[in-house]
Amino acid sequence: MKNEDAAKVLHAVRDLAPAITARSAEIEEARRLPADLLEQLKAAGCFRMFVPRSHGGHDVDLRTGMDVLETLARADGATGWSVMIGSESPHLFVLLSRERFDAIYAAGPDVIIGGAFNAQGEAHAAEGGYRVTGRWSFASGCEHSSWLFGNCVILDGGRPRMRPAGDGREMPEMRGMLFPASEVRIIDTWSVLGLRGTGSHDIMVEGAFCPAEHSFDIFQGQSSVPGPGFVAPVLHCVLHMGAVAVGIAQGALDDLVAIASSGKKRLYARAQLADSPVFQVHLGRAETSVRAARALLRDLGDEFWAACVNNPGAAVAMAPRISGALAWVTEVAARAVDACYQAGGGGVARNASPVQRRFRDIHTFSQHAAAAEGWLGQTGAALLGQPTGYWT
Repeated sequence: MKNEDAAKVLHAVRDLAPAITARSAEIEEARRLPADLLEQLKAAGCFRMFVPRSHGGHDVDLRTGMDVLETLARADGATGWSVMIGSESPHLFVLLSRERFDAIYAAGPDVIIGGAFNAQGEAHAAEGGYRVTGRWSFASGCEHSSWLFGNCVILDGGRPRMRPAGDGREMPEMRGMLFPASEVRIIDTWSVLGLRGTGSHDIMVEGAFCPAEHSFDIFQGQSSVPGPGFVAPVLHCVLHMGAVAVGIAQGALDDLVAIASSGKKRLYARAQLADSPVFQVHLGRAETSVRAARALLRDLGDEFWAACVNNPGAAVAMAPRISGALAWVTEVAARAVDACYQAGGGGVARNASPVQRRFRDIHTFSQHAAAAEGWLGQTGAALLGQPTGYWT
């Protein structure tokens, strides 16, 4: 159920969307969100939408949050992705102690975290915490984050500390190490195909001390804050990613309809694009595919949210289905954008074409580990009653 603040956030981003679209080239050129746009997004409530009311946030439900993120990604893929990452900050902060969570939000709700889930660092156990060295890739939004984290393998006496993996095996213990952004070096590496405006540079620390209370278990940690929005936080993030993929694809459809409606006629064609039965078939198939992807996400999201409210154990058990759904939604979104690109004619190959940008954005998105085809195998394993190894 939407609360009044949730409706206000969605209304605000719908009002902002045309201006964001108009600035897509600027955002891409800057390789980050412009400072004034960042402030507008904060004022709209984007970065506090999932923060609890007790800490100045809006307690937005999952469905509304997904609608917000789809709307922003439809306007501009990099903006949708950047807001997704920033809005999920409380989903990570709740993995700290309640005392630390309260302290982080003591000055206000618009606190943004950035970082990396891949364990590309080493955290050596030390008195009171860890001595951390690492370099992490793909830290989206790192330039406007207040806090940055990197996932690490825990070393004790120079050896990885092992923990049970849940299936009779052992695996190295991993924890996210959280630092004030001022203590982390940002390395300019984000020269990429698409989603250029996300500023997903590398981040690095060397021999930095992280107090134990600033470390957290990303995948198996328990929330210190009650509420359905913080049951299985990573799964909320997976569904948010799906909403961004759908938004990028819907944006490509919007762009293609605008091209066809402008009276475009492809070279050597007898009729305008809009009058071509073949074009109409391709457009109709792509639009139906995007609607199907959106419908799956909403249905799964509603089921997951209901479980978070009524049966948290059942929500956690949905992990294989949710991760498999993201892989499928990403495939469908990419095919729909490909269809728009192919149907749009030679003009869409130009840098100035928004369809070209959508094409690059969705194919960069599809390279994300969370959207990999292999997650569909977890869905299949769960259906067969076999171990999924989801958290390993």
